[in-house]
Amino acid sequence: MMGRRPFIATAGVILVAALQAAMAQPAERVYRLGILHPGTLVSSDPFIANAFSNPLRELGYVEGQNLIIERKYADGDFDRLPGLALELVRRRVDVILAVGSPGVRAAKAATTTIPIVLLNNVDPVAAHFVASLARPGGNVTGVLITPEGTLAAKKLELLRETVPRATRIALIVPHEASGMQQQADEARKAAASLGVELIAVEVQGSDYEGAFAAVAAERAQALLVGAHYIFLRDRRKIIALAAKYRLPAVYEWPVHVRDGGLMSYGANDVETYRQVANYVDRLFKGAKPGDLPVWQPSRLHLVVNLNTANALGLALPQPLLLRADEVIQ
Repeated sequence: MMGRRPFIATAGVILVAALQAAMAQPAERVYRLGILHPGTLVSSDPFIANAFSNPLRELGYVEGQNLIIERKYADGDFDRLPGLALELVRRRVDVILAVGSPGVRAAKAATTTIPIVLLNNVDPVAAHFVASLARPGGNVTGVLITPEGTLAAKKLELLRETVPRATRIALIVPHEASGMQQQADEARKAAASLGVELIAVEVQGSDYEGAFAAVAAERAQALLVGAHYIFLRDRRKIIALAAKYRLPAVYEWPVHVRDGGLMSYGANDVETYRQVANYVDRLFKGAKPGDLPVWQPSRLHLVVNLNTANALGLALPQPLLLRADEVIQ
């Protein structure tokens, strides 16, 4: 039977060895992600409310543990973006997630070394953000919301299919908003081919009442809501006014339809944010942004709201319902 002293000595050796082993283990790295957003931090925005936090958690990143998120929002003042981008650089973030063209442009001007993940719906090659989609080069890569163009033409086709008698369709866009010209051009071209008149109306600031009054004065019979973060932020006002003026409307994101809009056509928002998280993860782990192809959705989603259609007195075409990926009723 082992004596007490040898037992204590052996136990002490084991304890010291265990402590030394524990001390030898490297501490878990804490990653720092910067978010550069042109909008406002409000909980009603699904992106700002950390829509990609669950995918990040699934990949092993937990804010407050091994992840620090530096959030910089311009509150709609694009002139602030360059300064906010420089703040993220000074904070030595590992990756910058830049939302929208103004954010990407500001981040790109602020650093040539920190990897940048873009989240956008414009052609990043034409915007000179990347050299090509397959081989971006430089320090920018990321996730596109649309596979090509802005989907304005397809949305207009969906409106015409939904309201066959419509000859006048309105397009609302934010006043002096960056990146909207391409959407307007695509919508005008599609309108001409469909034989409908497109009426472009600018929303001045947050004067949605004024914009919808102008749409009504033009006798528009349907509405194409431009794809812009402002209209995502203010979607409930827009949806309520579309109902008030009895305008069938098509939107960019499924959340518009889940909140009462008629229909949306675009990328699956869950898949989009999952891809954003995947890119952040790969860059955290040392991948070079210039070698990561820009991700594009291979399949777009049509979401329709039967309750809204019924309230508008619309009988949605059966072929459209059969193509829908999600029907809310």
